[in-house]
Amino acid sequence: MTAITSARGNTEVVSVRRTESHDVSGIISLISYFTEKTFGRINVIYLLEKANLAVTLSNEKNEVIAHAAFLDYPNWNLVDQADWESFLHENYSDEKCTPLNTLFMHLFVAKDEYTVGCAQEIIRTVFKAVPEVHFILLFVPSDVDLGPGLGAFFEQMTSVPGSTVDVDFTLFVCHRHQHCPQLYIRKARVEDHDDLMPIFMHHNEILRETYGEYFLAELIDAQDEKNHAVVCEDDGTAVGFMSVCSEVNIQLLHDCFDLGPFHGLCKPHPDDILKLPQEPSIETDEEKSSQTSQEAESVLSQNSECISAHDMDIQMDTKTEDVLPQTLDIVTSHSTTESVQNNVSEKEGVNTVSNAELPVDDVIGTDLKAAGTPTLETDKRDSFHPVYRGAVTAFCIQLFCIDEKHETRSLDFLQYVFNLFPDKDFCIITVPHLVPEFLLIQNFVRVNPSSNSTLDHELYVFHRAGLLKSFKVRAATTSDTPAVEMLIKTLDLNDSILDDLKVFTQARRDPDGTPVQAFVAEVLDQIVGISVVKNEMFQNPYAHSLTSALHYMVPVRPRRQIVYPLEKLGINAPSKQVSKDQLSYALNHINRKLMLEPKVSVNARIVVVGASNVGISFLETLIFCPHLKFNNLTLISTHGLPGKNPPDSKNRGFLIHSHCFNDKDYAWMSLCSWVNVVVGKMTGIDRAAKQVVVSKGKKVPYDHLVLCTGQQYQVPCPTGAEISKLQTNREVIHSCKQRYTGEVPTNFFNLSDDEDCLKAGHWLKENFINSHGNVIVYGNTIDIYSTAQTLLSLGIHGSRIHLVQPPLSSNVTCLNNNAIEKAVKEALSKNDVCVYYDSILAQWNEGDHPDPITCASFTTNTRPFKLQCTAFFNFSNKGVDYETFKAINDACLVYDGRLVIDANFHTNDVTIRAAGPLTKFSNIYYANEWTHSNFSSKEIGFQLAAAMLNLFDPTLEPVSEPPEDLDRLIPMYKGCKIQGGVLPGGYNYLHISKPGIPTRLDVQITQPNYGMEIITGDAPRGNYFRIHVNQYSMVETITCLSKEPFPVSNYICLFGQHERVLNNLCSRWKEGLIKDLYSYFREPWSMAIYHDRFIDLKKELRQILISSQVDGLPSLEQLVHQIVDGELILSEKPKKYLKRFFQQNIYKRRVEESILSYLNYNNYHLPMYAWPGIV
Repeated sequence: MTAITSARGNTEVVSVRRTESHDVSGIISLISYFTEKTFGRINVIYLLEKANLAVTLSNEKNEVIAHAAFLDYPNWNLVDQADWESFLHENYSDEKCTPLNTLFMHLFVAKDEYTVGCAQEIIRTVFKAVPEVHFILLFVPSDVDLGPGLGAFFEQMTSVPGSTVDVDFTLFVCHRHQHCPQLYIRKARVEDHDDLMPIFMHHNEILRETYGEYFLAELIDAQDEKNHAVVCEDDGTAVGFMSVCSEVNIQLLHDCFDLGPFHGLCKPHPDDILKLPQEPSIETDEEKSSQTSQEAESVLSQNSECISAHDMDIQMDTKTEDVLPQTLDIVTSHSTTESVQNNVSEKEGVNTVSNAELPVDDVIGTDLKAAGTPTLETDKRDSFHPVYRGAVTAFCIQLFCIDEKHETRSLDFLQYVFNLFPDKDFCIITVPHLVPEFLLIQNFVRVNPSSNSTLDHELYVFHRAGLLKSFKVRAATTSDTPAVEMLIKTLDLNDSILDDLKVFTQARRDPDGTPVQAFVAEVLDQIVGISVVKNEMFQNPYAHSLTSALHYMVPVRPRRQIVYPLEKLGINAPSKQVSKDQLSYALNHINRKLMLEPKVSVNARIVVVGASNVGISFLETLIFCPHLKFNNLTLISTHGLPGKNPPDSKNRGFLIHSHCFNDKDYAWMSLCSWVNVVVGKMTGIDRAAKQVVVSKGKKVPYDHLVLCTGQQYQVPCPTGAEISKLQTNREVIHSCKQRYTGEVPTNFFNLSDDEDCLKAGHWLKENFINSHGNVIVYGNTIDIYSTAQTLLSLGIHGSRIHLVQPPLSSNVTCLNNNAIEKAVKEALSKNDVCVYYDSILAQWNEGDHPDPITCASFTTNTRPFKLQCTAFFNFSNKGVDYETFKAINDACLVYDGRLVIDANFHTNDVTIRAAGPLTKFSNIYYANEWTHSNFSSKEIGFQLAAAMLNLFDPTLEPVSEPPEDLDRLIPMYKGCKIQGGVLPGGYNYLHISKPGIPTRLDVQITQPNYGMEIITGDAPRGNYFRIHVNQYSMVETITCLSKEPFPVSNYICLFGQHERVLNNLCSRWKEGLIKDLYSYFREPWSMAIYHDRFIDLKKELRQILISSQVDGLPSLEQLVHQIVDGELILSEKPKKYLKRFFQQNIYKRRVEESILSYLNYNNYHLPMYAWPGIV
């Protein structure tokens, strides 16, 4: 908040913020004749979309008091937008303006009486928000006087003799040094102690309590040629402090970070070993290689002393409260300098570095190194450790603080401290993971931790060249090819980049006609970067390395596409560009508006265990936060990221589909670009050390742990009943719940994901399909039917397939629909598939060694039986994996059949959260029948991420504690649960239902408040479609069974819609107008409902009805409340009154306008609708 005073002496308290879309009307109201003369005719909406920076001042009533918009090119069309720099240098005397330090003012408006104060506050804010900007330029027609507002802060630039600049315009400039000057940097003096201590103590007093009252004075007094302390000064007062040291524990950095791109922070040396030596071809080479290896080992041993984090010089930013306590034990003060120097001293100038972090595409086969953090199983090349023999060329920041008012000038320190170490090229700084990035390190480059890092800090590096301001971007030329080739020679796909460059220099377009542009970046006439841009650039796992660019871009969420009935729509169908299958690639976006909106970096180590739908949804939500950048997301999964198998593989059909994600979704998300993947299984949790123990005892450190492993089918434990004694289920059922502890047979299949299905499919093709024998499918879930159909589709005759179903644990069957169950049973019988009911596994191989399984015996309610067995598929006994349970239990997390959580996903450890079928709610909620299994896994993952974002997102309001009467209620989620797949008989099956406790369908129908069901077709014929509309006329259940494929994504959109939205579904059904629901929902009227923005239209229409559209006129919602509360006495039926009120007032027109606007705006997707003006 800032107070500004008008020329009349009036005072207005204003706040400064970035301009938002709802400010447009307020900005337009401030535009005057003088504004148009100064800036020309302005389209405010267009300007806000294009502006690099737009700033608004608003008062306490949130009214717009002033506004200014800034772009990176001149505000009048006087010169090419991309070539204004040379234009300025040729025509004006000041040659310091560059695209890196200059913005142009394109609009300024303010209330007349506050013009001067508003202009001053906006200019000061711009210089503070963008430290790199030193000049604000403004072209003004020569006959226009800037007036007292802008005229007080802008001065005219002088044109050079012989200038060809348009005489009709004058160029004005506003300089940084007049508003937010650079700070004066000098060596610290002991007398600065009194100025600096209040800054340190403002947030924390631990430093003083630990190191004494005068620790800062002692640190300043201890300066020598290797340790320096500097301060920044404002008006003679020290407002910031930085302590730097040339002694760096380079060995620790090499062990914990990938320093390859920085040449190990060492000077190049002829004896550096940067690549894996070639395989020896003759004995002498082998001996020589051995010697080199031994020499490297010797170097490593000399530098591998046990060095704790205390030995690393770590910075501290006193602006953030969390920094001081977490970095206190590793801050160097005078009393500890000597010991630190001894530990970090270099030895013989030789340093080693750990292997670089592997590309995200190589996520399969992860192994973990003994040092602790996750890495990938690598070959010799990947595990090679470069050896650097050059001198260390880095110094470190030990201690840093600056007054909050001057924080944006933190970078002013660097020029001075680099001059203190003329032989050093890098400045480094480390911060704890949980400390947010502050302004100083936003100018640094974050270094990727190595795969075996044990340091709980992030490393940031700044190169001396970053101080250069001669950065230039231009179009590439043929003569640039050698320099570009040298620049990219280490990239895997360098040939592809060179091919693109050749295409640009020769033809400016691809062979298919797509325009291509190539740009190079130069610093001091040296090419340091290249970018190839096409009209449409598709990124896939094999595209060029875009890692550095992606961090500045915003990932774009994929849009759900309508599945169009093209034949039925005919000429009213959308264009082929819209209706065709879209390519599966990830889209990332950047524009002018986003360039000056830096992302908030989150370095907290978030580890997700389990690639379940919940885990993937959680990660998806985090990475698509446009203003946040999560640097340390890790997924621990048995098979890595999902979505790697061929999309048309028949093996995918073994398991029923939840329709949370498909292969296209995984490709569109491109999780591999943002998430580190550890392929392995969680076997333990070390809560004290905050580490997850993965397979073979390796460890993954975390700050926040998310457990969402779900439930898997467990190996059934045979009861051991001897069928020769004719035992029945009644005699053995008490022992069938035991955990199987024996060896799992090689021909036994427990399927949990696509990877398991793929392996099972390969095994069947190699060992079963072309041989003899039976396959037993054991279980009573819906997966037994999808597996039976997959086996039939692989060419296995039905007589070789045996479905053995154990007794149900409840009275609800997996299909819960008599008509569908009857059709499936008929299909199984028609295909000669044998089905056995109420059968419990008794023995494998008559009790002998079960590997491989050759036969299996079962008990029933009457007589037992035995089946020959070549393959055994298990879909029974779904539960928490034993190793997962043991890891949870050994970590002393509360477990009661499932992992116990509260309503906010917390376990009894505040840093460990859990979600999904793995969990249950605590008994304090008295809701044991409700678990996350009752809800949509995708929605659970989203809500879990939303709960955690409160920890990281500074734009969110703090979460308040719920009232006492609500803190014992479990959350109820509204997303639908979906099951889909192909059942025996080739039936395509889909079931969409609301979350709830499973209940028999025939029991539900008998309830008085059930609503109505609409059924068309017949299940055996394969055209069955059932919709349940509840008592509130909302679609609650959809069930389809069809011989023909149907648009699943379209039908999912029907869930939760009012039947009136579905073209008066119930009344049309009652009138006998609907004969086939499949045809009904292919009609053109329904396409708008399938559009992904239909939900936005519904929200907009609701907002119209609940808000008052005219002063003095109540909203429809208020009228309903008045009628319900008896405050409004009516002479007619309430529904009739509300309808008349709606039609006779402005509400009807507003609703119609909103709907027409929706159809018009989305016309390219919805051309089948007509609207006024085209008919």
